Amino acid sequence: ERSCSTETAGPVWLAFCASILGCSLPVYSASNLLVLLNDWILRKDLQESLPVSLPQQKLLTWLSVLECVEVFAEMGTARVWGEMGRWTIIVLIQLAKAILRLLLLLWYKAGIQMSPPIVPLNREKQQPLHPQGDSSGKDQTYVGRRSSRVVRSLQSTPSLQSRHWGSPQQREESQSRRTEEINQPPTPLGLQETIAESIYITRPLLHLLSLGVWGQRSWKPWLLSAVLDISSLSLLSDLKDLNRRERAELRRRPLMDYLPAWQKIYFYNWG
Repeated sequence: ERSCSTETAGPVWLAFCASILGCSLPVYSASNLLVLLNDWILRKDLQESLPVSLPQQKLLTWLSVLECVEVFAEMGTARVWGEMGRWTIIVLIQLAKAILRLLLLLWYKAGIQMSPPIVPLNREKQQPLHPQGDSSGKDQTYVGRRSSRVVRSLQSTPSLQSRHWGSPQQREESQSRRTEEINQPPTPLGLQETIAESIYITRPLLHLLSLGVWGQRSWKPWLLSAVLDISSLSLLSDLKDLNRRERAELRRRPLMDYLPAWQKIYFYNWG
């Protein structure tokens, strides 16, 4: 309960500090780290671990931390040490992310890499479905005689903060579907799919290398990145037995892979 209240009040205080300091980038990184820390505290308190081994959990945690702070670290280093320091931290962060992802792919057989690496904790699942302690959900609802509409009874109505605007049956179904999606094992990748995922993982490093070769004003690095993206997706398109999260990840990649670039443009100009 204390962790949930901290998560609720945290973004409010962060937004207040941002309005005083006039800088939104630390707030963006701190809010992401706050959610990650809050999930870790809740999982530890509920004794609910990720459906992976302990070493793999550590790799996923470090990867999540890097993704939360990479834009802030880049801009902070640029202001302190200039352009040379900025490009140095970019290379180091992308190299660390590539190493972690390759370990997950090749050593732990984690399959298609997800974003975010750790799925946020489902808060609705942690709230009791039957707050009065009844063993059946039928006593917690009332069915209208003429409309046949199922509504929650007044006796079983929780507090406003933990209220779920739906019937207990709908909530149970949605929670069971989400739990099944999270606990689904990754789809085994063959040689072709492993090569495709390796191309996707190493694409940022190849992009940085091409920037060093052709310069920042050249269009060739961006063309190379586009070719690598298309090649990776084309090789992965032959994989049919994907679960729902993996299909959503492949649909997300063409648009969201360039989100850090848009974040940098925003924070450099208006942050």
